[in-house]
Amino acid sequence: MLRDTTVPLARAWNTWSSRPAEMVFLPLGVRVTPLAFAGSTRTATLFPAGTVKYGRHALDASLVELDLDHAGTSLAWRWTKPGPFEIAGTWRTQRSGEWGLRFWINLCLSAEGGEVARWDPAGAAVVKVGHRFVALASAEPPVQVTGHATVEAAAEDYETNGYFHLGSRSEAAPVLVLRFNLEMMKNGGVGVAVADRADLAIARAKALAAAPGDEPALPGQTGAQAGSLDALRDVMAWNSVWDEVNGRPYTSISRNWNLSKFGGFGVWLNDQLYNALLTGFFDQEMARENLAASLASATPQGNLACLLTANDAWVDRTQLPIGSFLLWLLYLRSRSRPILELAYGTLARNHAWWWRERDPRGRFLVSYGTSDVGEGLYKGTSFGARNESSMDNSPIHDEAAYDPETRTLRSEDVGLNSLLAFDAEVLSWIAAELGDDAAAASHAEIANRTRSRIRTELWDDSRGIFANRLWSGDFVRSLGPTSFYPLVCGAASPQQAQRLLQHLRDPATFGGEFVIPGTTRDDPAAKDNSYWRGRIWPPLNWLVWHGLRRNGFDREAVRLADDSLRLFRQVWDERRLCPENYNAETGEPMDQPDTEGFYSWGALMPALGVARVMDINPWGGWELVNDGADATLGPIASPAGAVTLRIADGVLALQQGNRTLLETNFVGRLSQLRFDAGDIAVTLPPDLPDGVWLRFPSLAPDRVLDLRLGDAPATWRAADGVTVDALPAQAAGATLRVFLA
Repeated sequence: MLRDTTVPLARAWNTWSSRPAEMVFLPLGVRVTPLAFAGSTRTATLFPAGTVKYGRHALDASLVELDLDHAGTSLAWRWTKPGPFEIAGTWRTQRSGEWGLRFWINLCLSAEGGEVARWDPAGAAVVKVGHRFVALASAEPPVQVTGHATVEAAAEDYETNGYFHLGSRSEAAPVLVLRFNLEMMKNGGVGVAVADRADLAIARAKALAAAPGDEPALPGQTGAQAGSLDALRDVMAWNSVWDEVNGRPYTSISRNWNLSKFGGFGVWLNDQLYNALLTGFFDQEMARENLAASLASATPQGNLACLLTANDAWVDRTQLPIGSFLLWLLYLRSRSRPILELAYGTLARNHAWWWRERDPRGRFLVSYGTSDVGEGLYKGTSFGARNESSMDNSPIHDEAAYDPETRTLRSEDVGLNSLLAFDAEVLSWIAAELGDDAAAASHAEIANRTRSRIRTELWDDSRGIFANRLWSGDFVRSLGPTSFYPLVCGAASPQQAQRLLQHLRDPATFGGEFVIPGTTRDDPAAKDNSYWRGRIWPPLNWLVWHGLRRNGFDREAVRLADDSLRLFRQVWDERRLCPENYNAETGEPMDQPDTEGFYSWGALMPALGVARVMDINPWGGWELVNDGADATLGPIASPAGAVTLRIADGVLALQQGNRTLLETNFVGRLSQLRFDAGDIAVTLPPDLPDGVWLRFPSLAPDRVLDLRLGDAPATWRAADGVTVDALPAQAAGATLRVFLA
């Protein structure tokens, strides 16, 4: 019987469990688990989450690398996957903490159904699950093979009896352990294979142990923003695990917390939505899985739950209404109509819930709250209401008392109302795309109404900034990056937007070497340096970046993206940390005990590095940026499928496999790129220099019905496909469109 049939075969072998070094063949529940024992400390380890240094990781586990450290000994571990039914593992000793004879590295073979693994005389451990055989073989014979009830029992056997013990030798047990020491095998290798005959599995496993195969090519990025896509790939892959409680794959908040903190699974609403977006850069099926995990939290009341774990359910509250925006970004990248159909109804119910449950005074401005449903921790408290903001201990909530009668905070939050206005706007786009014009018009009306209220009611003219407002009418003294969210929803007037930019640059408020602080630097709460009080948070930078882009502040957006990537890389490049947040003064993430060092939404920072080269958003559509320097990006998902962007000698080339879709010598930003069956389109920038050419190398000239620059016909020639030479200066800002047969 297959344990799971929904995960694609290419991902069947993967690091699904809470142990990062362990590989699991999900359909059969077969596990291959590294175990180490140090005689110097008489301790054994199964390398639980949080104790390893995460290296490169392909989403399909075709390459998995990590450093395993125990008692002063360090091993460079690698898994490769030459084919979907097989893996090869290697270890290399990087540092010895003791004589190699006394440090033992072990490979444990087991199956979750309790099937007995057996030692085959051909020299391999084999377990049969249903009609399939899984074999584990080593490049050199193990020193001995032992049998145990569980992998934990194998570790305990070492700690109790040491490595000279022979009493656990076995040829059949639920867990068979191949034992090696580093004196005899300083560097080693194993192979694992699945087959429908034992001898076939053994032969292939032995071949893999002897020759593990070549390293696969992975999505990556070079150039000025080098490593951005690589980091995004690794963080998403390492945090993607199997939810044992609900029987589903998903990308966790952090695999370090998945079991230890949440008891098996944990879905924070906003975090899970970000994970859907970020996995969608590579794999649309993983994006759908994460989106489904978010939507599964929908309550009968209408809201999406703030948090669901194996231990608790915060159904009395939700989190920021960003789901429609992230869904739309997924749609723009994939052009998958079914993903809109999957989520629209649930997200529209969630939006309506906000107005029904969180606007107690009927002012068309909502407040954070906690409803009288469920049994979740902090229900009916001020802290529970602040949970909806995700910025639980932010000083922007300090002055807002909790009102037991309305079950809300006594303030109208500018960040929340801005995102709710934007949620309505995006819902109108989705409804229109799905053909529901009436719903589209209704959502658009709500968006316009809310934008108007924000512009007039939440603007503090004395300080020149948007701010939270107490029900008394007073503005809250503390400010956060949420004051810039009216840029995201289009609520800020041009004059207001310019005053906001002054605050963004001011080192006394939100400027400085490391940005954007979660609290203004002149706020006394910034000195707390505790969670949302003063620290820098990736989602805040990411949302403000979108606000800048929407309002045409491209120079400021570039600066914010570059600053965000610089902050990220100073702890990623050497330490492989992808932190939850950062110290706003030093940029150090691990200076206090509350920061998780490998957090999924931390990847929003390198996502801005990816966006500096290629992005897909509502403001510019599909955008490509050529800054003139050599660079590569990809493969990465796009509306045209997986593409790779290359810049060499000033020429940008967009490739789809072996096909080149577009070439140009233009330096700058191209926007609204489209490759459809009936036409190709690209919008030229408003500052078009002389001598720019565009080429479509894979386009057959006989397919061209017409080629136009704006409303005027354009001259082109059949050379290397279709080439448009020397674009005229008057073409600046125009859309080049090729109509196809």
